[in-house]
Amino acid sequence: MKRRDFLTAAGAGVAASAAVAMPAIAQSAPEVKWRCTSSFPKSLDTIYGAAELMAKQVAEITDGKFQIQVFSAGEIVPGLQALDATQNKTVEMSHSASYYYVGKDPTFGFGTAVPFGLNARQINAWFLFGNGLTLMNDFYKKYGVVMFPGGNTGGQMGGWFRKEIKTVADLQGLKMRIAGVGGQVLAKLGVVPQQLAGGDIYPALEKGTIDAAEWVGPYDDERLGLYKVAQYYYFPGWWEGSAALNFFVNQEKLAELPKAYRAALTSAMAQANESMLASYDAKNPVAIQSLVKAGTQLRRYPNDVMEAAYKASHQLYDDIAAKNEDFKKVYEDMKAFRNNAYLWWQIVEFTYDDFMVRARTRG
Repeated sequence: MKRRDFLTAAGAGVAASAAVAMPAIAQSAPEVKWRCTSSFPKSLDTIYGAAELMAKQVAEITDGKFQIQVFSAGEIVPGLQALDATQNKTVEMSHSASYYYVGKDPTFGFGTAVPFGLNARQINAWFLFGNGLTLMNDFYKKYGVVMFPGGNTGGQMGGWFRKEIKTVADLQGLKMRIAGVGGQVLAKLGVVPQQLAGGDIYPALEKGTIDAAEWVGPYDDERLGLYKVAQYYYFPGWWEGSAALNFFVNQEKLAELPKAYRAALTSAMAQANESMLASYDAKNPVAIQSLVKAGTQLRRYPNDVMEAAYKASHQLYDDIAAKNEDFKKVYEDMKAFRNNAYLWWQIVEFTYDDFMVRARTRG
């Protein structure tokens, strides 16, 4: 799927949806039934709900002719096997996070988030108007899937801990649930990273199998009940300046779809991509206040931890790029896009946001 095709369909939005669902098309269109496996539990209505929204829109656009049934993590395959299920055609598509699969190749990290990478708006811009979507889909061809942006959490929190983190030394030996390249960076700082699906985090923290965990942010973390089993809540989530979620569609199954159905699917995924970030931006401010009232202790990562993580991240990128051509190609493009984006961000966005924060404190 070329980026131009994606933009054309996404830009059409609801208007395109209405056009696709004309009675003449509905009468001649075949009935198609797909399955979409999610990496997330149903209890997380915002992140799991993106796939449900996509499926609902596809059905409405096609007058019910194209039906996609969404399954939560574990119903068909475990949450961390969603990509594999799509690749081997157990399902036609999945909703997941690309960085869950960095064990296959660290290049997968760029599809969701890498430490000190792009924020939510920047990664969408890189995907849709930079080279991001083209580069990533060139990479995903090796796995027989096509990726479409499937939502974004926005900036994330930095995890739940049973004890305070005052220096880098306090990270030594901590068993922490963390996904993606961020886990590899923390390993350089002494952490023992654990990869767990969202629904498995609470019991692992409760039993003491892990000492710390990161998930998303206040709204989802409160719903998972993480504040009940860990007291200290750190920020920022430097390993995820944002986290892009992904729809993976089996390449052959996508090619088999009638053109109108492909347009319907693309438009529905674009709507889900936009909706998720807005939902988190509305819900997280309320949730963070609720968590503090419940006794959560907010803490900012110490500067020495941030500096050590930044240094370790870029050392890791250089090491991987020296051995992995796919990683190097995507990393260099993302880094150039990031550096330019933050020039603009600093001129306008940061100065405005900084003023508004200070104005709020003055009442």
